Amino acid sequence: MSRTTLDDRAPTPRRTHLPLRPLWLCRVCAAPWPCPVARLTLCQEYAHDRIALSVYLCTVLHDAAADLYRLNPHDGPDPAALFTRFLGWTAPRGVRAEQVRGGSSGAGPASRPTGSR
Repeated sequence: MSRTTLDDRAPTPRRTHLPLRPLWLCRVCAAPWPCPVARLTLCQEYAHDRIALSVYLCTVLHDAAADLYRLNPHDGPDPAALFTRFLGWTAPRGVRAEQVRGGSSGAGPASRPTGSR
């Protein structure tokens, strides 16, 4: 009887980290979706089209907010927490949170010294 080497065995199929609706938990690791593995996978899939990634995640955020509100209408999901969970991590490195939320970017009137016009 011969032993099979690691190369002889068929690769174990990897389970994709998809959301379990309506709870929006990862089907594999039970973390809030998108879990770290799902985020990494999404970044790889959308590496050349970050705008499409944001559009997709906006759609998913909309569905998640509706599902989570339906599950618990009295203590509905916090919009800021949902934004951070679904979209906040997609901002390019070096972009400040204020810029993502629509705050001052340092180039507008709020950045001018007092008394200057």
